[in-house]
Amino acid sequence: MRYDLIIFDNDGVLVDSEPISNRLLATYLTELGHPTSYEESIRDYMGSAMHRIHELVLERTGRRLPDDFDDVFHARVFAAFERELQPVAGVGGVLEKLAADGVPYCVGSSGSHERIRVGHRTTGLDRWFTEDRVFSSQDVGRGKPEPDLFLYAARRMGVAPERCLVVEDSPLGVQAAVSAGMDVYGFTAMTPASRLAQADQLFADMGELADLLV
Repeated sequence: MRYDLIIFDNDGVLVDSEPISNRLLATYLTELGHPTSYEESIRDYMGSAMHRIHELVLERTGRRLPDDFDDVFHARVFAAFERELQPVAGVGGVLEKLAADGVPYCVGSSGSHERIRVGHRTTGLDRWFTEDRVFSSQDVGRGKPEPDLFLYAARRMGVAPERCLVVEDSPLGVQAAVSAGMDVYGFTAMTPASRLAQADQLFADMGELADLLV
């Protein structure tokens, strides 16, 4: 194994949540008078912490989102997760192999701790991720594309950044990993490869990842 720690993004990498959350985000922003298509939500907000959504809307429109925006959005997302959410195909096998080989791994997600936990509980991935393996942008204040989250995760896991590999599916996440001085593999199941061009390796099938790590 070339790495001492594998840091997984959560949404779109572990749980297949991006289609659900971006559909709901586009709908909610449109309801609030900020017309947004599903494709635009993917392009502009995929991989973002909530604060970045607020910042982009304010920058573009001069209007602030409602104070309860996060609470309303998360309530909608969590309800949809309970009905629809599935793990990313093939990720269970990857986690099983890492655990069997004794390779440390964790989550570094722009999502809140609550969102991560709801997704893992719904999909059964909670068996692989104890609390000490879960890191959120809530822990550091500045989300991706800043490197803070990944550096924090590495520090908490006791691994030097240059010995870490990040698995990401968003341009913001890839940028954050590069800024942190970590290698990064770009998962292209939903994101065009051209948008993840900074990644050290690209792959489209999560089942391929275990072989790429050897």
